[in-house]
Amino acid sequence: MLFTKTEYKERLIKVQTEMQKKGIDLLISSDPANMNYLSGYDAHSFYMPQCLLIHINEEEPICFVREQDAGGAFIKTYLNEKNIIKYPEKYIHTPPAHPYEFLVKIIKDKKWDNLSIALEKDCHYFTATCCETIVNGLPNAKIKDAEFLVNWVRCIKSDTEIELMRTAAKIAENGMKTAINHIKPGVRQCDAVAEIQRSLIRGTLQFGGDYAGIVPMLPTGKGTSASHLTWTEEKFIKSEATIIELAGVYKKYHCPMARTILLGEPDQKKIDTIKATNEALDEGISEVKSGKTCDEIAQKFWKVLDKYEIKKSSRTGYSIGIGYPPDWGEHTLNIQKGDKTILQPNVTFHMIAVMQFGNWGVESSEAIRVTEKGSELFCKFSRELHIQK
Repeated sequence: MLFTKTEYKERLIKVQTEMQKKGIDLLISSDPANMNYLSGYDAHSFYMPQCLLIHINEEEPICFVREQDAGGAFIKTYLNEKNIIKYPEKYIHTPPAHPYEFLVKIIKDKKWDNLSIALEKDCHYFTATCCETIVNGLPNAKIKDAEFLVNWVRCIKSDTEIELMRTAAKIAENGMKTAINHIKPGVRQCDAVAEIQRSLIRGTLQFGGDYAGIVPMLPTGKGTSASHLTWTEEKFIKSEATIIELAGVYKKYHCPMARTILLGEPDQKKIDTIKATNEALDEGISEVKSGKTCDEIAQKFWKVLDKYEIKKSSRTGYSIGIGYPPDWGEHTLNIQKGDKTILQPNVTFHMIAVMQFGNWGVESSEAIRVTEKGSELFCKFSRELHIQK
C-alpha cells in the first residue's frame, strides 16, 4: 500500500461525513482517481466498468472489478477479501448484458436498493449505459448526482501526498530540460517527444516516473495559437516557437508544467508577451494563501492582462493531484473570476497562462501548493522565453 491504513480510513470518514451532509446513504464512485484515493486500487483497468461502493455506515468500501482484475485489487488495496467483489467475464462486451447488472444484484442482496444513492454522473468512465442500468435496476432507490463529492475531499492533500507531488516536480523538471535540449531546427517532433517521454518515465535516480493523465502537448509554429495539440512527424523550424506542456508523475500524483521555446533569433513581441504573462502569473501567485478565494487570485492575474490589453477568456488554473487518462485535473476549483472557493493549506493547483493571438501564442505555468501564509511552487524552472539559436 502507498499510504497507511490509517490514512485511508481518515479519507473514508471525510467522504462519509460529506455524504451525511448531502443525504447520501450509498455512493457509487467510478472515477479511478477516487478509487485509488479511497482504497489504493491502481490498475489500467478503467476501460471496463468498475467502481467503489461507499456506504455511509461501513468501515470499508467495496471494490467492484472485473474478474480478471480482482488479483490487482488484492495486491493494491488495503481492503478485506470480502470487500473485493468480481463480476464474471460473461458480462464483458456482450450487450445487452452489462457488468452493472451484477452490481445491481449485489446492492439488492445487501438490502441497499431503497437507499439514497449518489452516482458520479459527470465522470469520464461512467457511461450512459452504466447509469441506465443502475436507474432501471433500482426503481426503489433515490438516485442523485454525487456532484464530485470525493473529488472535493481530495482537494486538501495530506503531507504524504505533498511529498509525492514534490517528487513528481523533480521528474517534471527533468522532462522539461530534455524538451529544451531536443527541440531544435530539423528535429522531428515525434523524436523529441520520444526523448521527453523517456525522461518522464525514467524519473530520477531515486524515483521512477509514471504515465500521465495527458500526453505531452507540443503545439509549434501556428499551432501555438491553438490548445491541446500534440506532436506530428514534421520537423521543427527555425524562427518558430513551440509550447511544451507536460507533467511529472509519481505514483499517479501529477505535477504539470508549461514553458515556451523559440528557435532562432529573439522575437521581441514574443519576449514581451512572455514577460507580461509571467507578470500576471506572479501577481496571481502573490495573492495565494489560506483564506483567499480563487476569484481573488484571478482578479490579480487579469488586472495585469488588462494593463497590457491582452484578452483571455479561458480559466487560468485548476486543482491537481491523482490523475488518470484522459485528464490530470481534479474537476473542482477553477482559478477564474467568480469562483468563490476558499483556499486551504495543502490545496494544490496548476496555474496556467496560455496567450493566443490568431496565428501564434505563448504559455507558462506553475504547479502550486497553498500554505498558511502564502504558497509553494513545486517546480524550480525558469519561465522566461527559452531561445535556442
